[in-house]
Amino acid sequence: MKSIILAGGSGSRLWPLSRDMYPKQLLALDKSESLLQQTFSRLNTIMSASDIITITNVKHYQDIKLQLNKIDSGNIVIAEPQGKNTAPAIACSLEYLRQNSNNDDVVLIAPSDHLIKDIEAFNKSVKEAEILANEGYIVTFGIKPLSPETGFGYIKTDKKLSVGYRVEQFVEKPNYEKANKYSKEEDYYWNSGIFMGKVSVFLDEFKKYVPDIYSNLNLLNFSNSLKIDFGVYEVMPTISVDYAVMEKSDKIALVELQSDWRDLGSWQSLYSVKAKDENGNVTSGKVLTNNVKNSFIYSQKEVVAVSDLEDVVIVETEDAIMACKMDKSQNVKKLYENLKSIQSGTTRLHKTVFRPWGYYTCMNEGDGYLTKTICVLPQQKLSVQSHNYRSEHWVVLEGEALVIKGDKEYHLNPGESIDIPVKEKHSLQNPYDKELKIIEVQQGDYISEEDIIRYQDVYGRV
Repeated sequence: MKSIILAGGSGSRLWPLSRDMYPKQLLALDKSESLLQQTFSRLNTIMSASDIITITNVKHYQDIKLQLNKIDSGNIVIAEPQGKNTAPAIACSLEYLRQNSNNDDVVLIAPSDHLIKDIEAFNKSVKEAEILANEGYIVTFGIKPLSPETGFGYIKTDKKLSVGYRVEQFVEKPNYEKANKYSKEEDYYWNSGIFMGKVSVFLDEFKKYVPDIYSNLNLLNFSNSLKIDFGVYEVMPTISVDYAVMEKSDKIALVELQSDWRDLGSWQSLYSVKAKDENGNVTSGKVLTNNVKNSFIYSQKEVVAVSDLEDVVIVETEDAIMACKMDKSQNVKKLYENLKSIQSGTTRLHKTVFRPWGYYTCMNEGDGYLTKTICVLPQQKLSVQSHNYRSEHWVVLEGEALVIKGDKEYHLNPGESIDIPVKEKHSLQNPYDKELKIIEVQQGDYISEEDIIRYQDVYGRV
């Protein structure tokens, strides 16, 4: 069996904790491992790491690789040049499998942001679905509704098969009245977004129902690079696999997912899996409450004091505060979209960004410049890199810095500085026993974390 992990989502409903450049699948929302790492580890109990293909947006590629390398360096990550929903991502991943494995292999397709703790029951459901997949069905995994949930799509089943059921209909996210009706009927399930089928069957259905995706797959050549060419991807439509294939195909079956399952797609869903105090509250960080009940309150830096409220979500980060009613937390996505439309930096990056070598905090930015503080942990170093569009000026605040600039080394003490010109190969390193802190001033026509060309990296990001 092979697997495809879909890891290109933005996680906009979990703003301000989830950001465009560091979305929810990279966050450790439930325990020490991120949702992506938990998904990979869960699939790794069924198949080897080399049989798991992860596809993500190119802007998340380095972070995805870094996290998966901590589990197994044999992982495979495909980078799409832009987000175009799930159908193109799945089709390109299937094409990779067609080029590199058996066309009759069964493939399990799973989102990267689901919380599943009962791995034994999950694996049992996967084995049941494999029976139908080998019979030529595309299998979707259904969840028995626990409540009238309006944030999920529903699936109506038809006649029973040897395992599972034929699917009669996919139903859009309903209003509360319809959701309440569906949740009480035996033949309705939540759509988990997890699918299984043979590579050949999936591709045949893409050819039949979305030829404007399928016809471009033969232009992909994964022998040279796992980064999909922009020109090939650009002409494909932006569409979900549900609309493109699942709702049209006559080969769809459903197997009930027997394990626990949570789509951590909103603050309310995250609240539901967290341990509560005696008042039904979930709190994190510097939180003070008085007569507060059934609420989720998160503080990243400042003290958050709340009094006489019920059923609310309050989230504080270094640069944003979000508050909403618990049962309306799905609407945080609208806030995110409005902020993005006015180009608010709070949708893109956190002020403090953690890296394997330490962290940096953005202090100020404007047209053509950005200033940040950088902390490099003892015995750590940044990659050997260059920038096509910006220069950098470093001033040491604390500790000692070893700077590689071109083919020369420089040792800097507190108060000393160095300039890094545009396109100069360089590396900031701390081979000492104390933390290194510097101020970095970037200047250029294009200021972005994407303007990095890496040549050497101890963390495997080249």
